[in-house]
Amino acid sequence: MSVQTAEPGTWLRRFHSGPPDAPLLVVLPHAGGSASYYQALSGELSGRIAVLAVQYPGRQDRYREGPVADLPTLARRVAEVLEPLADGRLALFGHSMGALVGFEAARILQRENRPVSTLFVSARRPPARPPHERVHQLDDEGLLAELRALGGTDERLLGEEELLRRYLPVVRADYRALETYTCMPDATVDCPVVGLVGETDPRVSVNDVAAWSRHTTNRFDLRTFPGGHFYVGQRTVAVADTVAGVLTGSARTRGAR
Repeated sequence: MSVQTAEPGTWLRRFHSGPPDAPLLVVLPHAGGSASYYQALSGELSGRIAVLAVQYPGRQDRYREGPVADLPTLARRVAEVLEPLADGRLALFGHSMGALVGFEAARILQRENRPVSTLFVSARRPPARPPHERVHQLDDEGLLAELRALGGTDERLLGEEELLRRYLPVVRADYRALETYTCMPDATVDCPVVGLVGETDPRVSVNDVAAWSRHTTNRFDLRTFPGGHFYVGQRTVAVADTVAGVLTGSARTRGAR
């Protein structure tokens, strides 16, 4: 059965225009994250790569929609949106939870003969490794403690009771999707995979990300960056140069920030 096309305007955000005929990169957020997390990365890539950011249900302008607490279902919905865009120049970049969503969406598109060109997996253990956390079962204080330990969440949000009332159910649903997800050890994609990780990530090691090499029948490459779990926001230029170098076959050398 072919993938049914969903409404892309609901799911995809464009922050900057890209060059004509540039490769297209679709970026997928982390648990609790939104499309706007990638605004700076989109800006750094705008002269070289066209970027679209996925907006999951339940956050920002989609706050009235219920979040999707099942990762394969979320990936299927993303794949439905991306199917018309998968013309051989579509790449996916997923950070943390987004890496698994991207992997499953890439597998769906591959089965539909609409494969992606490259899958970037950032700050996430490989899909076949069983999760040992049960963050989604913590009370609200425990969930807040986890968010603070990882960083990457605006402290102003964590201190606003009304915003937290809306935000915590979304985060809990995302963690439930992560922590109930299972994958067969031999699940693979046929496209090249690039693993990225912060050297001081408290939850995901360099060796964890290196283990993604077992989930592609193609080339695997590993890139490390200074920083923790949310190194992408700290090393935006370096990450952009890495992505552009892979997708265009060239790289710029500039100081990371």
